[in-house]
Amino acid sequence: MDTNLELVFRNRAGKNARISLQDPKDDLTADEVQALMDNIVTKNVFETTGGDLIEAVEARLIQKEVVQLIG
Repeated sequence: MDTNLELVFRNRAGKNARISLQDPKDDLTADEVQALMDNIVTKNVFETTGGDLIEAVEARLIQKEVVQLIG
């Protein structure tokens, strides 16, 4: 099963911006993710078309299971 960690931020324009990371470690904690997101905002690591990221909104693990039917 494929797993992605999706980080959602708000930018200066008030729009949400998403960053998706593939295959996060299995024992990832909410505190670690919050620290990462705070660091991204504080250090101004990314800029979007709507400006700098100014706030961490949410984070979620997305699991995708592929079931092959033919082939």
